[in-house]
Parts: sequence; structure tokens; C-alpha cells
Amino acid sequence: MGFNVLLMSGSLRKKSFNTALMNSLQKLAPPSFEMVQAPPFGNFPLYNADLQSSSGFPSDVEALADAIRAADGVIIVSPEYNWTIPGALKNALDWISRLENHPFKQKPVAIQSATAGPLGGARMQYHLRMALTFLEAHVFGTPEVFVGSAHTKFSASSELTDEPTKAVVGQQLTAFEKFIKQNQR
Repeated sequence: MGFNVLLMSGSLRKKSFNTALMNSLQKLAPPSFEMVQAPPFGNFPLYNADLQSSSGFPSDVEALADAIRAADGVIIVSPEYNWTIPGALKNALDWISRLENHPFKQKPVAIQSATAGPLGGARMQYHLRMALTFLEAHVFGTPEVFVGSAHTKFSASSELTDEPTKAVVGQQLTAFEKFIKQNQR
């Protein structure tokens, strides 16, 4: 049985360690995972209920919501900005949360983060878990993936080279596969 897994990077930067980590996942994933990158959310307007009331939902928001609904699971790989969720990712979640037929409802979601600092995005993951819990997602627990000192774990061409990190990521993806199966019952 194959699983459609949607990948979201919380960073808009082209040379982001989080996007590099996200791009390494297919090689480390179980063979049953078919991973696809989520539609972009960097150009979503700032969420405003007046804008929603007057214009409805932007087509980009609908495209991301449809991709989440179609996925068997979602993996969000995000940096930590100012000890929390990056603004663009939070804005995307705010837009999606207003849709009927909530895309994240009962959706298995795993979280990963990579940062230059030693904590690897732990505070962001905590805040993201809270937001996803409100959205009724089934947030995966352990093993967790925190890639601290990310600049030492990727090559100049943005390839993940750190073997212990690869091992932890592989363990999480294998456990996430079981989590998706359990949530499909």
C-alpha cells in the first residue's frame, strides 16, 4: 500500500536548511511513501476576515487545502523565527483554518526543524503542535527531528550529509508510516 505524503517547508528562502532537509526525505523514507511538495503559500495575503468576507478564499489557499485533504499524511519542515512559527507558515494555517471541511482534521502530521542554533527549532515545534492540535490534526509524537547546527550537517550543494541526522530522520519516517496506517483504521 502506498502513501501520498505532502511536504511543506516553513521557509521561503531558496537556500533554506529546512527546504534542504525536506528535499532529502524521499531518499530516507519507506518505499511506500510517495512524497510531493505542497503548493506554495508565500504569496497568500495576510489573513483578514474582511478580505475573506468580501473576496472569499484565494485560489492559492484552496489549492493548498486541496493538497492537504488529498494527502495520507503531511510533513512540515520549518525553521524557528523569534522562538515561534514563521509568519508565512502561520498565515497559511490561519487561512486554512477558516475553510469548511477542515483540511487538517484527523490528518497525520509530522514535524521537523533545522536551525543554525543548538536547539534545532524546539520552541517552534511546540507552538506548531499547539496550532495543529487546534486544527484537529493528529500530530505525530516521537521520534522527533531537531536538526541543530544545521550549517554543519549539509553540503555546499544543500545535501544532508550528517549520518546520525539521517538515521534519526529515517527512524521518524518509518514510525510515521505506522502512524499513518493506524490513523486510516
